[in-house]
Amino acid sequence: MNIIMLGAPGTGKGTVAAILKERLNLPHLSSGDIFRECIAKKDALGQELDGYLSKGALVPDDLTIRIVENRLEQPDMENGVILDGFPRTIEQAEELDRFFAKRGKKVDVVINLTTPEEEVIERIVTRRICSNQNCKTVFNLKLNPPKVEGKCDVCGSDLIQRKDDTKETVKSRLDTYFKQTSPLVEFYSNKNVLRTEEVSERINRFGKEVAEDVIADLKENF
Repeated sequence: MNIIMLGAPGTGKGTVAAILKERLNLPHLSSGDIFRECIAKKDALGQELDGYLSKGALVPDDLTIRIVENRLEQPDMENGVILDGFPRTIEQAEELDRFFAKRGKKVDVVINLTTPEEEVIERIVTRRICSNQNCKTVFNLKLNPPKVEGKCDVCGSDLIQRKDDTKETVKSRLDTYFKQTSPLVEFYSNKNVLRTEEVSERINRFGKEVAEDVIADLKENF
């Protein structure tokens, strides 16, 4: 089964994807994680990627497609994947369809998460990530704080704030998302694979509830 997570930064894609990964036994492929791994290597590719991400801009389609498809060809992706942060443009979506079609596969469901913009900004600015790359558990200082300040509940490693999780960068990322990525909602709606869910304090509905509903529906219909 191939699942795509859609939604602006801070809507909880990573949280929902993590639950789906555990319950459905599918690998979670985050384009952001792949990019950060490349940046950490500090080679030419990493420096090029950092130039885009540090400004809150999207990485060019051709570069993104090449990096993600190379990962999708690995053996652990054979039985399906949860894609988080890819595709982000219509060109990427069309290329992904071609990639899957050549292998007798398809996109089975697209989960589109929505959250009011003011909540997104606050959620990202107060987000903290486990520094252990084998853990990467996500916390929120307001909604889901760690038991010990600055430490991961799961592995005890230090929690960090991503350098692009600032108010200014978040606003830039949201503007970029709504201009370039929102058309994907219509693209996948026309393919009858889109499911839209609101994740918001306003309606007291968060990632865990959304994930449980999605899992129940997937198990019934697939």
